[in-house]
Amino acid sequence: MQINIDRLMADIERYAHYGKNDQGGVTRPSFSPADYEIRALFIKELEDMGLEVTIDGAANIWGKLKGTGKKQGSLVIGSHLDSVPNGGKYDGPLGVLMSKEIIQTLIENQVTFDHDLEIVSFTAEESNDFNLSTFGSRSFVGKLTEEMLEDVYDSKGTKLSHELKKAGGGFDKFPVMAGMKKDTKAFIELHIEQGQRLESKDISMAVIDKVVGTYRSKVRVIGQSNHSGTTMMEHRQDALTAAAEMVLEVERQCKNGHRRVVGTVGKLDVSPNAANIIPGQIDFILEVRGEREEDIQYTVSAIESAWKEIAINRKVKIQQQTFLDQKPVVLNEDIVKTLQNTANEMREPFMTLPSMAVHDAAHMASITKAAMVFVKSIDGKSHCPEELSLPEDIEKAGNLILKGIINLDQERFSKTMVL
Repeated sequence: MQINIDRLMADIERYAHYGKNDQGGVTRPSFSPADYEIRALFIKELEDMGLEVTIDGAANIWGKLKGTGKKQGSLVIGSHLDSVPNGGKYDGPLGVLMSKEIIQTLIENQVTFDHDLEIVSFTAEESNDFNLSTFGSRSFVGKLTEEMLEDVYDSKGTKLSHELKKAGGGFDKFPVMAGMKKDTKAFIELHIEQGQRLESKDISMAVIDKVVGTYRSKVRVIGQSNHSGTTMMEHRQDALTAAAEMVLEVERQCKNGHRRVVGTVGKLDVSPNAANIIPGQIDFILEVRGEREEDIQYTVSAIESAWKEIAINRKVKIQQQTFLDQKPVVLNEDIVKTLQNTANEMREPFMTLPSMAVHDAAHMASITKAAMVFVKSIDGKSHCPEELSLPEDIEKAGNLILKGIINLDQERFSKTMVL
């Protein structure tokens, strides 16, 4: 039994028309007109397949294929359908549409599980105008509550609660999610790698055993604005040159030693930002990601220590405020082993890797047994129109999840695994 790769690729192309822009990419943030259109399409297709469709409080869309009832609860597969601005067609939709294809394949082959099998499309996995990424999965597992979300608005002044209602969710449905999560026995998410580790080894897929931690802080460098022509170099307190040295220090520390960390300064604001004024204030965001919490903290401390020396030498002040300190997440050993053993049964090469980006599976891991599968990304490109994974690689990863979810339902490979 194999997935129908031609049908899946046709689905990917068809769904990519929703939010397609003039730059060749897809712009489909949650609660946009394109998002509402694709929600309606997805719900109709689940209903046409005979699935029992539910929209929870966070407007996550669920489709259930009933099992025999011999085993309680649901095995869940899925991802998200929203996109970043001018993104690609694979990030998110591949995982959702593959899940739909797997269920369609099971129905066509008259395979009935002992567990219920569910597909989910999570709301607002990507960054959005409400500044709530991984919103759907965080809400589902209880990390975001009605009280926390009551006064959330977007940049146009639209209240989140209004959009949730419009999408079929709502705060009145949040209590229902507590019961739903108790029935969730396992979760598997397929995603493109968004990197080049698989491509560098010419391997189609990877089993993901952990999700890296992420540290972010807002950094302000305070110098002294002054005339760019009349202020001699030895008299300057240039916040931008200090910040430039600080950014290079981030790179230096993250390359130093054998710690598996990456660091980025991807947002930087210059003030007053004029050609004839020495910059007096710089605001930027520091991000450090790593597989181990101790590596992240060591790197952040080393960066901050070096920054103190830069501040003294450059005669500037540094202010810093941490706003994200997300710990690494170890995914479920039983599910990881099942997927690894399934790949070995299929005689398909695979890697076991950590995810360097946070996905819905990281939050689902707090309430159920969760794991992920990555498929090779060409040139590692993601969040852009050039995003690409090849059908032959996608097919192997899809068949791994198809056979893996069957093995999970039968509870193979582990005598101690209880779903």
